[in-house]
Amino acid sequence: MEITNVSEYENLAKETLPKMIYDYYASGAEDEWTLNENRNAFSRISLRPRILIDVSDIDISTTVLSFKISMPIMIAPSAMQKMAHPEGECATARAASAAGTIMTLSTLATSSVEEVASTGQGIRFFQLYVFKDRNLVSQLVKRAERAGFKAIVLTVDTPRLGRREADIKNRFVLPPHLTLKNFEGLDLGKMVQTEDSGLASYASSQLDRSLNWKDLKWLKTITKLPILLKGVLTAEDARLAVQSGVAGIIVSNHGARQLDYVPATIMALEEVVEAVEGRIPVFLDGGVRRGTDVFKALALGATAVFVGRPVLFALAVDGEHGVRNMLQMLRDEFELAMALSGSQSVGMITRSHIMTASDPPRVSSKL
Repeated sequence: MEITNVSEYENLAKETLPKMIYDYYASGAEDEWTLNENRNAFSRISLRPRILIDVSDIDISTTVLSFKISMPIMIAPSAMQKMAHPEGECATARAASAAGTIMTLSTLATSSVEEVASTGQGIRFFQLYVFKDRNLVSQLVKRAERAGFKAIVLTVDTPRLGRREADIKNRFVLPPHLTLKNFEGLDLGKMVQTEDSGLASYASSQLDRSLNWKDLKWLKTITKLPILLKGVLTAEDARLAVQSGVAGIIVSNHGARQLDYVPATIMALEEVVEAVEGRIPVFLDGGVRRGTDVFKALALGATAVFVGRPVLFALAVDGEHGVRNMLQMLRDEFELAMALSGSQSVGMITRSHIMTASDPPRVSSKL
């Protein structure tokens, strides 16, 4: 079957993956209202194309933290990718590099920072969970630096793991032939089978629930890498993030896997962008499945977007080639959206290119 859009990879992955693994990747927290809203909210934003603009030459490249990338579409951190494909994160890293974009490696990866670095050239960020053992955190950051990673993505929405009922039903646990490679040899690389979710038990025992703004200052003392804050949904926290000196904000609800009934990230985006007032870049993570989704995010002020589940599903279906193809489809759709909206470059995409339900009626000026 010819795959013609990103969402088709999910349908094929559901047929390919064991139920426990597919459900782990696909499910959200509790009622999964936010999971559905992450997608549905995009459909409530309309496009306002401009006509008679020369779009014979379109530049979709952009710059993220001084790094020039081919398109404003990057790969989000997703844990345990070898559950999807034997080459896991290494295949994803090669696909990102081939596409000329950035890959973010999860702390809870099934390939180590060193293994991913060994795949060749590429711009890579390292996603960090803060563990109770701060010496361990410091070691992880130093290893990422030595491996050539260019930024730290600090996840801040997970003092505890959200209630993911599919994982509880399936008694989710990392398959025994796999390990969390960044912790290999530290007694932290495996998960124990429990009466509910093995991941929830692992997170409860290891992640630091006391994480707060002061710890961000500590993190800045152990690394010179720029820090992106992932998990911001409000103007209040966006302003605090700017004051803390982070290099950027990722508007994210953790793929709707943490607190249910928080807004879709595309709905929270503009509030955060307005609070930041252009002082640092803002990125969007969550729900992106079409090139028009990318366009809408940029129109609302995002510098670029991250995609997560599409990577996992494409990886499950066709390994590195699947991820490459998925990224190419998003790229092609985004370029087409730019052309049909009259945008020659990403800098030309503005708020006037979209309309939301909360926008006041537009009154055209008389000729």
